[in-house]
Formats: sequence, C-alpha cells, structure tokens
Amino acid sequence: MRIAITGASGLIGTALSQRLQRDGHEAVPVVRRAPGDNEIGWSISENRIDDGAFEGIDGVVHLAGAGIGDRRWTDEYKREILDSRTVGTALVANAVAAATNGPKVLLAGSAIGYYGASPSDTFDETSPAGTGFLAEVCGAWEAAAAPAGGGDVRVTYLRTGIVLSANGGALKKQLPLFKFGLGGKMGSGDQWQSWIHIDDEVTAIIHLLTSDLAGAVNLTAPTPVTNVEFTKTLGDVLGRPTFLPIPKFGPKLVLGGELADNLLFNGQKVVPTALQADGYEFGFPTLDGALRDLLKK
Repeated sequence: MRIAITGASGLIGTALSQRLQRDGHEAVPVVRRAPGDNEIGWSISENRIDDGAFEGIDGVVHLAGAGIGDRRWTDEYKREILDSRTVGTALVANAVAAATNGPKVLLAGSAIGYYGASPSDTFDETSPAGTGFLAEVCGAWEAAAAPAGGGDVRVTYLRTGIVLSANGGALKKQLPLFKFGLGGKMGSGDQWQSWIHIDDEVTAIIHLLTSDLAGAVNLTAPTPVTNVEFTKTLGDVLGRPTFLPIPKFGPKLVLGGELADNLLFNGQKVVPTALQADGYEFGFPTLDGALRDLLKK
C-alpha cells in the first residue's frame, strides 16, 4: 500500500512510517517544507495542499495538529490548537474527495478528550460528546473530515488515548522523576488514565487501514487505570518508591489551571469496544506488561 501520513515526524507518525516500511508498504509524508521525492507539500497557515496530492494513494492517516500540552493555554494558543486541526483536516478531506484515483480510506486523528472528563463513567464509541474545550475541539476536528466521506471513501476517527512510549510523550516526561524516587500520584490520584502502548497504537492503525470499520474507534488499551494505579505500577516496574504526591498548585502554577486540569488532574475511563469487536487483539493489554516492555524491565 501507499499510505500518506500527516504528522509523519511526530511520535505516532514516526513509529507508523517505520512499521509500514518494515512491512513492505510505502509511507508518503505530507510535509510543511518544500516536498522532496515521494512527499506531499501542504501549509495549514496558508490553507493549501499540493494539487492532486492524493492521486495514487491507497489510504491517508491524518495525525497533524498543534500539541495540546506544548504551551500554556492562552486564547491565542487555544485558537491555534483548534485551527491546526479543523483547517488541516478540511484540507486533507477535500483533497481526498477530489482525487480521481485516490484513497479508499481516511483515518482522521481525534482523541478521547471527545468524551469530556468524568470520575465514574465508562465511555465507548456510542457515548455522547462531553463538555469543555477539548471535547469541543475533538467534535470540530471530526466534523472537518466529513467532506471525505461518501462514495467509496471510508472515514474512521482515531480517538487516541495516552500513548506510552519510551521515545516521547507523557511517559518520557515522567521517567526522570520516577527514576529518582520522586514520582507520586497527581492530586487525588482518582482520575482515570486511558492509555495505549505505542506498538498497539501503530498496529491498530494498520489494522484499520484494511478493516471495514468506519466512524469513531477508541485507540486505548482494554484496561484503563486510575492515576494511583498508574503511579504504583510505574514505581514497581522501576523498583522505585512513589510516596511523594504532587499537589495541584505546582503544575497549575507552571502550566496554568485549565491546561493542568485537562492534562493531569482530569481524565476519562475509555474502552476500545469497536476495535475489539472487529477482531483486534492487543499485544499489550495490561499496564504492567506495557511498561515492562517499554522500559525493558
């Protein structure tokens, strides 16, 4: 297959490109710089993408978007988060629809923030949208992919959870503290963390390229945990104590209250009902197994 990937240089995009190439497929990056051979050029800020971008492409995996936790949530940066997803997704969706010999599937990035935060509810793909900034972003993000649908194009929304990888993301940021024995629960620790091993994230995406699944698909492991459980498991795997709780005021001072709440102190319990019903078997269904693989313990 020839698979075009936006966000190809990010954590998920890099791992996906490597796996596709290893398996004998062709990964075609969609890049913001001047495109080279076997690349597609685009610019979200200029609202443009190469003419005929997806001709001869079998599928598109759209992962690009400004990082949720990269900067404080000023009004300006919140607008950038939203626009980078809605404008970028509309560009991709319209280019997919315009192709005469183009993709049969668009896997459009989204996130479990769609469901909002809850300390008690369990969310699957039939659950309604929640409230709050991230839920609104995810709803608009998914809606922007609509122009690609219809005809022979299948559109699937990748509602991704916390991706665990030793190469980046939340786990890599936490490791130094935990290795020094300074890790601990965030706030009360009761907030849910719906996680997925980077290998399962990539393998599930490849599964969905050839599946018949359309609409929302949760990319999370089948065993979400609370922050207390995550903290204890990571400490056990590293052989380090985790008795120092992290009070809310510190991260809120550094990140700002709204970002800190959404990134660290709120969560949602999400299960991958559609993916499992479609026959996908997780390589790393439990957190202990996932962390031991990633950290080779």
